[in-house]
Amino acid sequence: MKIAVVAQHATPLHPRSGFSPRSDDDVLRELTTALARQGHRVTVYVQQRRPAATGRADLGNGLRVEHITVASESDGADEAGLLAQVPAFADPLRARLTRSRPDIVHAVGWTSGLAALSATRGLGIPVVQSFSSLGIAENRDHPVGRVRTRPQDQPHARLRLEPAIGRSADAVVAASSDVVADLTRMGVPRKSVRYVPWGINTGTFTPEGPVAERTGRPRLLTPADLTEREPLETLLRALTKVPGTELMIVGGPARDRLSSDTAYRALAAVSGSLGLSDRVTFTGRVSRDTLPALLRSADLVVSTCAYEPSGVTSLEAMACGTPVMAPPTGGHQDAVVDGTTGVIIPPGRPALLAQRIRQLLAQPLLMEAYGVAAADRVRSRYSWDRIAAETLAVYDRTLGTVEAAA
Repeated sequence: MKIAVVAQHATPLHPRSGFSPRSDDDVLRELTTALARQGHRVTVYVQQRRPAATGRADLGNGLRVEHITVASESDGADEAGLLAQVPAFADPLRARLTRSRPDIVHAVGWTSGLAALSATRGLGIPVVQSFSSLGIAENRDHPVGRVRTRPQDQPHARLRLEPAIGRSADAVVAASSDVVADLTRMGVPRKSVRYVPWGINTGTFTPEGPVAERTGRPRLLTPADLTEREPLETLLRALTKVPGTELMIVGGPARDRLSSDTAYRALAAVSGSLGLSDRVTFTGRVSRDTLPALLRSADLVVSTCAYEPSGVTSLEAMACGTPVMAPPTGGHQDAVVDGTTGVIIPPGRPALLAQRIRQLLAQPLLMEAYGVAAADRVRSRYSWDRIAAETLAVYDRTLGTVEAAA
């Protein structure tokens, strides 16, 4: 099959470094590599964003990246800027799709969907749209610790266009059951939506491998966005009721830049006021190569995030054989099997969170069983080869439906 992947603002060539629960570049690289590995020809169309980027990069094994230079006065820093760049990207994209016609186009992200639908108009090429997150969900579940954005206070373009994109595409891939439910409520036909989660590199994230240096204390680890202050404060307050444990907070700017980061300073002040400074470590941003060793060193990975659509932080921990405690939001509720691979716990309840952490740490055999089951679940359900196979099944079904309707 000849597959065109439209990812206007991502690239498999230069994944952004460091931990991020929404690393679109990394996901794009893994998915397209897995599709090509299964014998398909994959071309990824991206907007040129690096001066050194060339027009085309052949990655071998049927995978290549083509850059489209966009001449636009907008820097794309906000929603209006992103939207303004779509026509300048869609026109040359249409020319390339006409010249090298694919069997199917897969758009990643809402602006990519707009570009793909515009570029394929009248060409008879089916379009599959991926949504890893939706504007309506990000607004609804936005952490209170940040400056909350209400629908009436923000540009309406994304909120209005995502349902239209979903209804216009021939098929929609949703990264979590939450996204599936939201799309259905937004009027996207349920029969056109398929749940295909993000995958995990089960060769990198595995129980076997180096383990980061430990102290003598039980270790909790939370991969976090430091700007999500309220969820992290919930975890810090819980830690005051779990004596003898340490907490490693992974995320934010590079370690040597933490001291100048406003979010870090605020959280460090809260940690100090709670008497936790000697038990809380802020690692700052870590590389993808470093993260597995950190996850293996933890007794328990705890997420208190208000919203994580993909659940990738839970999956990476589980793949390393570390049980997870997470809220029933976004991809967490798909990834974590409560009472089997970890614990699902309501958000915003520090006393209950502390109680459940104490209970788990007091049962090492149960923790070990959770870790074994977690690693097995990721290997069997979330490997990139399986995710690629499920994505290809969406393509095949879409092509069959379009052909039958022709």
